[in-house]
Amino acid sequence: MNINTILQILYSNPLAQTIRENELLFPWVEATHVLAITLVFGSIALVDLRLIGIRSVDRSISRVSKELLPITWFAFLVAVITGAILFSSNAISYSQNVYFLSKIILLGLAGVNMMIFQFIIGANLEKWDGHIQLPPAARIAGLVSITLWTAIIICGRWIGFTLEPVLALS
Repeated sequence: MNINTILQILYSNPLAQTIRENELLFPWVEATHVLAITLVFGSIALVDLRLIGIRSVDRSISRVSKELLPITWFAFLVAVITGAILFSSNAISYSQNVYFLSKIILLGLAGVNMMIFQFIIGANLEKWDGHIQLPPAARIAGLVSITLWTAIIICGRWIGFTLEPVLALS
């Protein structure tokens, strides 16, 4: 089974058809996706700004992180589910859109940055709790994170302006 077959199956599934054919459903799913991304970005940005040393310097990084992590993961889960639903509604067109493809690559890079921070750089966040300015590696991870997430949002926004309708693969 090749990628075109998979895309056609996604495009043809009943949920995708329902979203395409119902003029209210797509906007509601998209609005939920945008709200979830807003929560993801907002919660991540607050942690990143603390890492960089711009905001909440009077609060420990471990506390800021622990308070915001549940919000981030819940919102990310909602964003992934709604994003997958939106993708399936026009899988063929999305798969050919440079902004969509860029967004997916940037999401992967943001995930790698987060894994490096969680398991290497910030493995013991508590050791930094008394510090206003965190180590350079932590500040760089925060800067890279907020930059990637800003780029993800920009690419996501441009998808709607550049999406070409493709009804089926030949």
